[in-house]
Amino acid sequence: MSEYIEHDRDKISVGIVEKKLFTFAEPPDEMVLESGARVGPLTLAYETCGTLNEDKSNVILILHALSGDSHVAGYYTPDDEKPGWWDNMVGPGKGIDTDKYFIVCSNIIGSCMGSTGPCTINPKTVLPYGLDFPVVTIGDMVEAQKALMVHLGVKKLLAVVGGSIGGMQVLEWCIRYPEMVVSAIPLASTTKHSALAIAFNEVARQAIMADPNWNDGEYYFGPKPDMGLAVARMIGHITYLSDESMRLKFGRRLQDKSDFSFNFDADFQVESYLRYQGKKFVERFDANSFLYITKAGDYYDLEKQHGDGSEVKAFSKMAAAFLVVSFTSDWLYPTYQSRAMVKAMKKNGLDVSFCEIEAEWGHDAFLLPNARLTAVIRGFLERVFNQSPK
Repeated sequence: MSEYIEHDRDKISVGIVEKKLFTFAEPPDEMVLESGARVGPLTLAYETCGTLNEDKSNVILILHALSGDSHVAGYYTPDDEKPGWWDNMVGPGKGIDTDKYFIVCSNIIGSCMGSTGPCTINPKTVLPYGLDFPVVTIGDMVEAQKALMVHLGVKKLLAVVGGSIGGMQVLEWCIRYPEMVVSAIPLASTTKHSALAIAFNEVARQAIMADPNWNDGEYYFGPKPDMGLAVARMIGHITYLSDESMRLKFGRRLQDKSDFSFNFDADFQVESYLRYQGKKFVERFDANSFLYITKAGDYYDLEKQHGDGSEVKAFSKMAAAFLVVSFTSDWLYPTYQSRAMVKAMKKNGLDVSFCEIEAEWGHDAFLLPNARLTAVIRGFLERVFNQSPK
């Protein structure tokens, strides 16, 4: 078990964690993707925390959103200033309690955070894949995660948890492997992208591809499409917020000045903030990976792919107990989409709990500390753990 460390008097962490790598699908046994393409070898980055119990009945798989990674909680070194992306939820005594549960967080194929994706070296050419990397789907991501579970000797998942695109992976886990998943928590998610969500993703992709440095994805040995990726991130970041959150955080306040500059500098605080977010993003993420992952999200359509166009029929193939959570200010994946999901679950007699949480911070609310969200997740996990056969 990880050694706990305390960075301040109010915050206990799981401690030092280690990024691990799992490689599979070695030729000639490459992974066959939904597109029909074959790819291998494949590597998944993953991290674990907590202690696996004797009968392996306490495993929780956490799945990240678009630009996330396997670093869900804890620190890589004692000097780290920033913990994992969901450290407020995952840890000893927290909503997902590492004193009780064994946590696995897996990165996704197509990413640039340790797993195989377009920036990975193609063994056939000894050059980065670029656009030679095949387009992957949410289903392909789940198939790779299933291989990781086999590698870890995990036959049953107490819960699969994820928000946004991670929530899509949660649903796909439940429909592909119903015998493995005891419970599921899709947060701020949907069974398919709306036209609005697809439109924002497409504008972001076009921003990248319009950057002359993108060079049809062949930029790994030259200047990178940093401006295009920064603009793509700025576009995406707007969709993660809400009108209320932006009003409260920025309003029309000016950035370090008392009047307009009468040029095209960042006069407003919100302009400066978005430019900062874009600049920080290009330091850690790959433009091609952004293209691939957003496309995977846009392609996902649970009812079309698994229910012949019927959401009810798609959910009839699932067996997990569900906790579905939406947020009032999330206009990217609004509550009506979660309610439709819940309605289809109930029509199939599934054990489903639904919670719409009052939150002003938009789609990103599931990542932020929230006492109600913590309590709801903690209570749900305790119930399914106590009810599940040991």
